[in-house]
Amino acid sequence: MKVLLVDDENLQLLRLETEVKKVIKDESEIISFSNPVEASKYIEQNKIDIAFLDIEMPVINGIKLAKLLKTSNPLVNIIFVTAYDKYALSAYQLHASGYLSKPVNEEKIRKEIDNLRYPIEVTSNKKLQIKCFGNFDVFCDGEPLKFARKKSKELFAYLVDREGAAVNINELNAVLWEEDHKSYCRNLIADIQQTLKSAGVNDVFVKRFNECYINVDNVYCDAYEYKKNNPDAIRMFRGEYMMQYSWPIFDSLSKD
Repeated sequence: MKVLLVDDENLQLLRLETEVKKVIKDESEIISFSNPVEASKYIEQNKIDIAFLDIEMPVINGIKLAKLLKTSNPLVNIIFVTAYDKYALSAYQLHASGYLSKPVNEEKIRKEIDNLRYPIEVTSNKKLQIKCFGNFDVFCDGEPLKFARKKSKELFAYLVDREGAAVNINELNAVLWEEDHKSYCRNLIADIQQTLKSAGVNDVFVKRFNECYINVDNVYCDAYEYKKNNPDAIRMFRGEYMMQYSWPIFDSLSKD
């Protein structure tokens, strides 16, 4: 996650940076500018997830900076920081995520970070990325992974939900159909194997005689990261988990 801080008053910028770092303690990158012109040049070349912007600044004010950010990234979270209320309407029209009054403090900033308008996309160097929050989806190198059958994707989702636990054919059959479709279930397993092989991901799905499981160490999954207390994953969770299926229950309290 990349966080931008802009305030032309050095003492105010230092205070903002200090308070933001109290809230964002992970490996996020925090970039500060006291010169809004330099900030505008940085914006043109870099993707920002959250921007804390002072409004009243010379040459380029916070409203103009926000418009520049929105041009390159419409889903950027903009949090205005100002000593004045007269800009509230402009902030609303720009669909800002938040509006902080000076002086800022940890409590104010935490409230805004916990209620961002747009969820932060969590990036990973894993080839296969799995999204469980909201609807279930699988991506390979950033592109949606297409399964030949909808039930193949659901079976894969169930294995993801089991977090690496081995599941036998009888259990899969009971969850997906509640009646005897074991032969078709084996076809779905073969489909998953072929789909992952075609995508160049051979180290994720494990099949042994009458059971199969997911190698959780070789995937990125938002639900797994949530349970590891990854701050970005925690912020992404809105109480919705694999919404297109009827069987999942996500225990949001079971973090490691």
